[in-house]
Amino acid sequence: MEHVPPPAEELALLDRELAQLDARRAHLLTRRAWLVGALQPQAPNAPRWSTPPVGHGWAPGQPWGSGPRSAKPSAPRSAQNVLLTLGGLLLTVAAVAFTLVSWGSMGIGGRSAVLALVTLAALAAPAVLLRRKLAATAEALAALALVLTLLDVYAIHAVAAPDADGLTFTAVASAVLAALWAAYGLALGKLHLPLPAAVFFVQWPLLLGAWAAGAPAIVVGWALLVTAVVDGAIALWGKGLGVRVTAGIGLAVMGSAALLVGLGESLTAGGPLGALLPGALLLTAAVAALAGAWRAPDGHAQVGGAVAGLAAVAAVGGVLRAAVPGTWQVPVYLLCGLALLSVVRVRLPRSAGRGVLLAAGAVVAGALVWALPPVAAVLLGPVQLVAEVWAGAPDGLRGALGASMPWSETAAAPVVLAVVAGGLGAAFRWWPALVRVAAPLITPGAKVRGAAGAAALGLGWGTLLLAAATLDVPYPVAVALETVLVAGLLAVAVLGADRGAGGAGSAEGAGPGGGIGTAVRVSALVGAVGGAASVGLLSLASEAATYAVFGALALLFTGVALRTRAVVEQAVLAVAAVVWGTVLTGCAARSLGLAPHEAAPLLLVVPAVTVGLGARLRRHPVALPVELTGALGGLLALGLAVGRAPFLALVLALCGVLAAGAAVRPERRPVAGYLAAVLFVAATWVRLAASEVSVPEAYTLPVTVPALVVGVLRRRKDPGASSWTAYGPGLAATLLPSLAVAWTDPDWLRPLLLGVAALVITLLGAKYRLQALLLLGGAVLALDTLHELAPYVVQVAGALPRWLPPALAGLLLLAVGATYEQRLRDARRLKDVLGRMR
Repeated sequence: MEHVPPPAEELALLDRELAQLDARRAHLLTRRAWLVGALQPQAPNAPRWSTPPVGHGWAPGQPWGSGPRSAKPSAPRSAQNVLLTLGGLLLTVAAVAFTLVSWGSMGIGGRSAVLALVTLAALAAPAVLLRRKLAATAEALAALALVLTLLDVYAIHAVAAPDADGLTFTAVASAVLAALWAAYGLALGKLHLPLPAAVFFVQWPLLLGAWAAGAPAIVVGWALLVTAVVDGAIALWGKGLGVRVTAGIGLAVMGSAALLVGLGESLTAGGPLGALLPGALLLTAAVAALAGAWRAPDGHAQVGGAVAGLAAVAAVGGVLRAAVPGTWQVPVYLLCGLALLSVVRVRLPRSAGRGVLLAAGAVVAGALVWALPPVAAVLLGPVQLVAEVWAGAPDGLRGALGASMPWSETAAAPVVLAVVAGGLGAAFRWWPALVRVAAPLITPGAKVRGAAGAAALGLGWGTLLLAAATLDVPYPVAVALETVLVAGLLAVAVLGADRGAGGAGSAEGAGPGGGIGTAVRVSALVGAVGGAASVGLLSLASEAATYAVFGALALLFTGVALRTRAVVEQAVLAVAAVVWGTVLTGCAARSLGLAPHEAAPLLLVVPAVTVGLGARLRRHPVALPVELTGALGGLLALGLAVGRAPFLALVLALCGVLAAGAAVRPERRPVAGYLAAVLFVAATWVRLAASEVSVPEAYTLPVTVPALVVGVLRRRKDPGASSWTAYGPGLAATLLPSLAVAWTDPDWLRPLLLGVAALVITLLGAKYRLQALLLLGGAVLALDTLHELAPYVVQVAGALPRWLPPALAGLLLLAVGATYEQRLRDARRLKDVLGRMR
């Protein structure tokens, strides 16, 4: 017979075993660390282990501190660099202090001699140090020499040439320093600082010289461009990472500044002749960027190609822009950007050519950013009609869109959209030929084709909408046009859904005879829903237009939903049809002159239809979205009736009937059955409250008693039935209304009787293990008790010191935290107990 120790003795035994395991693990880790250190190469003079460490890692008699740690160098290279850097900084600070503070106490000869000697010594010392292989010290003194040369320049300007122009003197000094440090860096090739310093000084001579001469902006732009070209050459052929990085930064800064100067001058030119000089600057920058991209690595070559393309568009477009009216300037730049697509016919390196194509895409995207806001105004402008429904149809489309958009300045926007849509549509149509032509530079896949087709469809639709607003077509024509466009988009979506599964293109569309493509179908479907919402808002200006549009939309979406075979499209279309039907019922209520609460029952017509459709569709995937959309119509009806209690009770009861009708189906019963019960009970409560009934038990007990009898009979017939199904509705019918009244009842009789009844129900639930009785009775008993004790709790809380409640809360939290695991186990045990109840 096996001996089982008591729990306390077994726990102590486990703790001892775990402590021994921890000690063994620590010993093994120490041994492993020693083995790793023994296998690593050691310095020649480093002490070696004579014997392996024992115990906790130290051999007997071994001095403390010996071992692998003592083999490490005492002055690592990082510490040396820190010391040299601090020393160089201190010398630099001393030199600056001497120049600025002590300079005035010496004569001209002493000043020149001191600075010259110190500078020459700082310049000569790195050569000596390099021969002794002290490279880090040489770098520190070279940095000091750099600062001293700057101080020399300052001293020369302050003493020898005090009347010289500051900008001119700085430009000349920058050129001299660039030459000096370039020669010094080439002479001492092992130093890393001189050549990047020379590249830094190269940035300033031309720019400061042009600025000192008072040159116009275009000349400053040329100076920046020449400097950028020099930086590019250094970045391509310079030696050393520091030199190339410094030159690359200078190229980015000076080149960007030159392009901005050229672009600014081009945009502000008064005519084509005035735009020629900025155009020449931009075109030269484009040629230089393309030449650099020809020889640069892949990533930099792509950036260079993009810069070249954008500069060329700005150069040519700037000249043409000055010759056309202001509203047509964006189309000019767009055409220049599209002309960059001809780069596929030019023998350029692959990365550079891709950069040019990126520039073309950036120009097209910029043109669309300019042209799309008016389309958004056309789609969203009718929202203002919601505040003035059926106020009267305006003369033109713009009258229904508001006056927020300056339509005269966007006359060219439809042209931009049409050009881009036409280009994308042509690419989608003749995709194989386009792929063959663009193969040297890019190899777009089928997804790109689908995106092009979707974008072409969306932009074409926006072109027609914006053209109608630009021309200010009559209001009936605009409504009819937008409705026809919605029908066309629905036709495209249905055609794509029916033909997308077959043909050469299958997933993304192939060509004539193939599938239209998933992206195109999705674009058409989204456009149809958005366009339907827009034209529906637009129709709110006129009663006849509202009925005509929403009726047509409901028929269109219903017909297309029945026509298509794709489940997702069918669900979206069916949901939209339900929404349009709900709007039609609301319009009918308004035409009948009904108040909002009176119109609420009428809005339940569509939810009733959706319940019938759900019974017809059964388990079809479209059934659930349709029924949920109809339920949202029921929520809208409840919101309209909430101001009048009798109508709210009626709407709740009608919604309960609809939910009960849905609960007839087995797949909806788990949710719809409980929802129907809740709605019926809520309708009863609201009706009682509306009738100012002060004794709801007279109406609820006649329902509770037979409901409980039916529950008992069901439990006898089916012992496995849930107590919530058998007894929950009957108990809730009386307990909850009585609890609501008890909370506002100043008398003591009802709370007492309710508490006694809840206590009895709770005890019965605990005895017979019935979850519904236990939880419902316990909850009502707790709330009833809280209501009765609330005044006394308030009095006690008012008499307590202010600091005591937070202190008690803190102690409670500490106690719960200290016994968290036990509380968690108790909660799980309670959950298991409740779960085993019926």
